[in-house]
Amino acid sequence: MKSKTLVCSAVLSAALAHGAPAQAADAIRIGVLNDQSGVFADNGGMGSVIAARLAVEDFGKTTVLGQPIEVISADHQNKADIASATARRWIDTEGVDLIADGAASSAGLAIQEVVRDRGQIFVVSGPASSDFTGKFCAPNSFHFNYDTYALAKITGKAVTEASGKDWYFIGADYAFGHALARDTTAFIEEAGGRVVGSVFHPLGTNDFSSYLLQAQASGAKIVGLATSGADAQTAIKQSAEFGIVESGQTLAGLLIFITDVHALGLDAAQGLQIASSFYWDHSDTTRAWAKRFMAASGGKPPSMVQAGVYSGVLHYLRALEAAGTDNPKAVAAKMHEMPVNDMYNKDIPIRADGRVLNDMHLYQVKAPAQSRYPFDYYTLISTTPGEQAFRPLAQSACPLVTKP
Repeated sequence: MKSKTLVCSAVLSAALAHGAPAQAADAIRIGVLNDQSGVFADNGGMGSVIAARLAVEDFGKTTVLGQPIEVISADHQNKADIASATARRWIDTEGVDLIADGAASSAGLAIQEVVRDRGQIFVVSGPASSDFTGKFCAPNSFHFNYDTYALAKITGKAVTEASGKDWYFIGADYAFGHALARDTTAFIEEAGGRVVGSVFHPLGTNDFSSYLLQAQASGAKIVGLATSGADAQTAIKQSAEFGIVESGQTLAGLLIFITDVHALGLDAAQGLQIASSFYWDHSDTTRAWAKRFMAASGGKPPSMVQAGVYSGVLHYLRALEAAGTDNPKAVAAKMHEMPVNDMYNKDIPIRADGRVLNDMHLYQVKAPAQSRYPFDYYTLISTTPGEQAFRPLAQSACPLVTKP
């Protein structure tokens, strides 16, 4: 598998003059490692590469510490072995300083282990498992924008209180799906509900009929989708064919991206409640950034995964400059020390476990008649500050955290 190399303009121009990809002898290399051909290609994929390049633009320089900045990317196909092998090659032989995104939690955890061992830095954005800042936390890993704990707390609790007490999960059969079902269960029970059953599907499932039939047979009031990307889209589409909502059950999408809503259409997605750290139409600054992103992406709106990559890469570059060295231990310490500031974050702290305390928002998907312009999909319901949205340090399983 070959990496796709995308570089800043100054480096790219020099490369084109010689008819070959740019490979500076000494450079700061940022590698976006994610799913570019599978179920998460829309909410991450090459859009995350665009986001990383926008971060370099907004850093305002093509060099840092006297070295050119390069952005490269590769598709790990959501396979942990490819993810770890690529991360090792990038760090050991290609001089990659920062890895960003990660996509599936299973692949992301594999990257995290390589980064921990090699001592480089990982900006986690696509993976959702709260274990990245829990039992698998690393001193040089930073989890931006959301995780299964925050999704569970904001969406799971709200749906339980509004729609009923009994849940049945249809989840992805890998780290993310199990973590999301686990974290949501805790908040369901806290709200007085219970989980009556669950079933887990392989990544890239095309036929959810058996899972939906089991959910119907369970008699649960709420069918919770602990899955995401194209799998969530397929499950929602097929749930309509089985009359899940028409029969009186509530469908709860626990991780739905704007790319999913766009693919489904507002007729199918209207009324869904969605937890997200980012929505392109949230403020003047997010709209201005989204306009640039869409100009580079062929008109596609940015997801919170892509916004998280932007935020993490920009924060890394600023910390690198502030540290005055590319030593990863010193840069990671500076990243922890500095607050995160960008087009959708203001003075956001990073905890010792690597959790970036982004605000989390609860949105409701609009009905078709309510949408006034392209991608006008969400209505804001509530905002939860990061200190309240994410798992308290007192409950953390992260060995880096000192508990009272």
